Amino acid sequence: MKLKTFILLLVIVIAATAIANVIIKRPVCIFGPEEENETITRTVKLYYYNQELDKDESGNISCSRAGLVPLEREIVWSKTPIQDAINLLLKGELTEAERAGGITTEYPLEGVSLKGTSLNEGVLTLEFNDPNNRTGGGSCRVGILWFQIEATARQFSEVEQVKFIPEELFQP
Repeated sequence: MKLKTFILLLVIVIAATAIANVIIKRPVCIFGPEEENETITRTVKLYYYNQELDKDESGNISCSRAGLVPLEREIVWSKTPIQDAINLLLKGELTEAERAGGITTEYPLEGVSLKGTSLNEGVLTLEFNDPNNRTGGGSCRVGILWFQIEATARQFSEVEQVKFIPEELFQP
């Protein structure tokens, strides 16, 4: 009987140790790197546009979300991943291979910057600076600019709806 009790206690100690190791190691991604020179990153999707994916039966460009293409990028782990992803999208950085594959973007837009973000009950409000009125234009163009930001933001599960400030942004 004592041998069975000993084995049962041994199994409990081993299981508890294994669980403790998992719990202790998990916060590394939450609180920061274990070592001074280590950088923790996360993968996000930035949504760009490919007009070849956005054509109707007659070959006309539809200017819809169908042309959005998610491209994965790495960002440094932070408390503001939504803001970091949007800021990276606004830089408009595409590789030569991505451009050769038909992916485009009108970002960066001179003077356009993300001023702030707030998330309240699933509604993400993005406040932008656009001193040169670069977010205006034709309905096709402004729709795609809007869709790129909205899709990039909505990849985060806590975002259900996206609103823009000022409301004059992305007006044809």
